[in-house]
Amino acid sequence: MSVKKEASGRHSVQVEVEVPGTPEEVWQAIATGPGISSWFVPAEFEQRDGKPVAVKLNFGPGMESSSVVTTWDPPRRFAAEAPGWLPGSPIIADEWTVEARGGGVCVVRIVHSLFAETDDWDNQLEGTESGWPAYFRILRIYLTHFRGQRSAMMQWMAPAAGTEAEAWETLTTALGLKGVSVGKRLPTAATAPAGAGRRGGARQPESVQRAAAARQAGAGRRRAWRRQLRRSEHGHAKLLPLRRSGGRDRRPRDTALGSVGSRTLPDAGGDEQERE
Repeated sequence: MSVKKEASGRHSVQVEVEVPGTPEEVWQAIATGPGISSWFVPAEFEQRDGKPVAVKLNFGPGMESSSVVTTWDPPRRFAAEAPGWLPGSPIIADEWTVEARGGGVCVVRIVHSLFAETDDWDNQLEGTESGWPAYFRILRIYLTHFRGQRSAMMQWMAPAAGTEAEAWETLTTALGLKGVSVGKRLPTAATAPAGAGRRGGARQPESVQRAAAARQAGAGRRRAWRRQLRRSEHGHAKLLPLRRSGGRDRRPRDTALGSVGSRTLPDAGGDEQERE
């Protein structure tokens, strides 16, 4: 991962993902309140004269965000600007684009940019960049299996004494995910719905630790972790993102993915696996 730096002082990062669907279907998922709420966080667009003028994202208590919409060109592109993530930080600009590809797929691209004379804010851009792939896997699952459906969301939060590494070990041990590797097939517990799946991605990358350390300086050793369960309105137990709350960098963190349908279980890449 790297921050692109231009002579004008613009610093930016870019992340993209290929997803199934038409540009119109993908637009509904990334540029409407119900769509964003179904795979990311609760979202709401404020409209004036029938045109979006602001987007509000709710990352949890005390972590609401509001951005001013600066460009609106459905179903291809929209952009927004918001105050910086920390006191004194530059304004952050976000640009979303949808690019149609052959075979019924599109590329979703997000660019975060800011203007600064120094590299002081690059770690914030890097932390944001490192988080998006986990949520883009959820977006791919949503567009593959639950396209157009709304979701309900429940959240649990609890403090965990100790370091981030200790909290991570406690969490993954309790979930039966300690020491697993990507692609490993995991049977469900006896009390869970019938099915089996492969681990899609639960990790604590170094970039997350570095960005978190910068944001949490002086915050002490007690950390809060959030467990989030989303359930579609059609009876599917959908997605279990696990992420650390707190800090202004509100992008996704360490994410364990799961999606249990009536007959199959999609993995993080969208491939279905038959029930056992």
